[in-house]
Parts: sequence; structure tokens; C-alpha cells
Amino acid sequence: MEENNIPEELTYKESSNKHIEKKDIIYYISYIVSVIFTPFMVPFVAFLMIFLFTYLNIMPISYKLSVLLLVYCFTILFPMLGIYIFQKINGWGIKELKHREKRFIPYGLTILSYAGCLITMYKIHIPRYMSGIILAVLICMVICTIINIWFKISTHAASGGMMVGGLLSYSFLFQFNPIGWLSVFILLSGMLCSARIILRQHSIMEVFGGFIIGLFCGITGILFI
Repeated sequence: MEENNIPEELTYKESSNKHIEKKDIIYYISYIVSVIFTPFMVPFVAFLMIFLFTYLNIMPISYKLSVLLLVYCFTILFPMLGIYIFQKINGWGIKELKHREKRFIPYGLTILSYAGCLITMYKIHIPRYMSGIILAVLICMVICTIINIWFKISTHAASGGMMVGGLLSYSFLFQFNPIGWLSVFILLSGMLCSARIILRQHSIMEVFGGFIIGLFCGITGILFI
């Protein structure tokens, strides 16, 4: 009997190990997706896409690089650097930002940086249909910050919603069929929302609410404000 039980125990252990390994792989993939598609990346990727895939690709390369550098500094470099310094001063790690009450300063730093970007764009006369990207993200960040007073919400999911809403807006402005890209963006948004849930950073309602807010801001910020 003992000899017969040994293979069963080994099989059970192997099965458990495989389950843990599979879980670790899914968790690792979710972490990578979450890191790559951060809310900070949305404006830069949006500008890069309109410079590559619309008639704006005829603009001088020097102009496009200058705008991309401006967007990169104000929407990625400055906010992330500010949040990093803030975390180091307070001795916080990434886990501390899971708590709703500890997100206000990072949100505030991001909002200030995006506002600086928008003001700079107005002063150097960047066209409205381009600065609207920054305006949409800024509005989204303000709304998420206000909601965060009472409820935790996913800014990652909001970034996914903004990608979809922004694409729909630009398909209307530039008169192109968005179905292909829309399918890709919806898939990416689904992956991102799922990743945040798998990482236990947010609940289903938190990512759903974030996506709806991002979708709303992506459309209204570019088309109507």
C-alpha cells in the first residue's frame, strides 16, 4: 500500500508545483503588461501614432521630435521622477501606492506636470487637435483624483479607456475607419484591466469604473472641450 501511495503523493506534489509555476507565469506576464502600459505612456504613444499613421507624418522630422521630446519630459520623465523622489523621501515602495489615501501627492504631482505641458503647448501654438490629447489625460487625472477621495479607482484602466476614446475621436477628425486599430486597443485594454486584477491592485469595479472614465475623457477632451 505504501509503495502505491508514493507515486500518488509525488503526482500531487508535481501537480501543485505546476499550478504554482503556472500562477507565477501569469503573475509575471501581468506585471510586465502593467509596467509597459502605464498611464504615463498614453500621451507619448498617442502623439507617436498620429505622427506615424496620419497625414501629420508629412511634418518636418525636427518638429515631430521636438513635440515628442516635450511630451516625454512633461508626461513621463517629470511625473515619474517626482513620484520616485517622493517615495524615497517617505521611504515608500510600490506597495504603499495601493492604498487610496496615499495616492493624492502622486496624483497632484502628475496633474501639475500635465498642466505645465498643456500651458507650454498653448504658448508655442501647438494645434488644438494635438494639445487635446494632453487636455483629455489631464481631465481624466483630475476626475480620478476627486473620485479617489471616496473610492479607489484604476488609472491603468482609465489609460486603456482613453486609448479607445482617443482613437474614436481621431477617426472622426481624420475620417478613417478605426475598426482594425479599435480591435487592437480593446484587446490591449482588456489585457491591462485583467493584469491589474490578477496583480490584486484593483477589483473588477475599480477597473471598470476607470475604463469608463478614461473612455469619456478620451472622447470629450479631444472633440468637445
